[in-house]
Amino acid sequence: MKQTPWFFHPVFVFVLSILALSASLSLYIYWYVEVSARLEALIRGYHLDPRQFFEVQTWIVILVLSILVALILLGILLIFVYSVRTLRLYRLQHNFINNFTHELKTPVTSLRLYLETFAHHELPRDRQIKYLEYMLSDVERLTGQINRILNLARIEGKIYEGEFVTTDLVEVVERFCRENSHVFSDSEIRVENLSSRPLLCLVDPPLFEMLLMNLMTNAIRYNTSGHPRIDITFETEDDHLNLRFRDNGMGLGKSELKKIFKKFYQVDRSGNAPSPGTGLGLYLVENVVRIHKGKIRAESAGAGQGSTFTVTLPLQRESEDGAA
Repeated sequence: MKQTPWFFHPVFVFVLSILALSASLSLYIYWYVEVSARLEALIRGYHLDPRQFFEVQTWIVILVLSILVALILLGILLIFVYSVRTLRLYRLQHNFINNFTHELKTPVTSLRLYLETFAHHELPRDRQIKYLEYMLSDVERLTGQINRILNLARIEGKIYEGEFVTTDLVEVVERFCRENSHVFSDSEIRVENLSSRPLLCLVDPPLFEMLLMNLMTNAIRYNTSGHPRIDITFETEDDHLNLRFRDNGMGLGKSELKKIFKKFYQVDRSGNAPSPGTGLGLYLVENVVRIHKGKIRAESAGAGQGSTFTVTLPLQRESEDGAA
């Protein structure tokens, strides 16, 4: 990315503007005091009435000028903050483009390699099946990235049209884990319902499965323990459900806990993570939770201590005959 010249940097421009404005205000005050002193001496010399010269309007003018100066300072400050945020967003978008390009190129390159192998070599059936499984995995990875971008665009554009149904989230999570066992084949996943009863929530199944996929793949991706583990627990609190995802991964610092749900934000793992990611996963999760009128929070005891993500959703009450 092209570096901004130091004399165009927002911090330098902001400081220079403040100094210029302060100097102007100081000169104005000096000029006003000097002129007032000379005028007062002139009045005394000619024995004139001071009230003809020092009217109340003078102080009104000073008050108005002071307000205008304060507004100018506020405007400069707002421009400075906006410029810094714009610059930060530009850098985040630049990193996102680089990382997303990598996320697309890696499976495409892998697919091309396997296809060229099929085209130029006669392979035994067992190796064909093995390579086909690799290719299907790459296709799923590509599909996941594309769907993530498309769904995020629909959500941000408020054009996502989903169908919300009342369903037992315990059953949804257990079924999701079974159907995607190949994705988490090298991990240990435990699901525990502490209430021992169906927990009904109003959810959009495709969106909720996207939330599950993002949270669980993140827990596995950022894990260097050699044996990733995810404990999923359901706890009820009044008329809300707390769905917790606790992992034994790399953990988060206190400063990171407030930033991880921001768009394009990526935790600095110093090259430990197997993939740079796109910085959209947790941002998408937070938006999905918001659509479901819930909240999400992250907790961690620090680096190497794992992380816990808690999704809080409103519960739907069961009627006497068991229907929602």
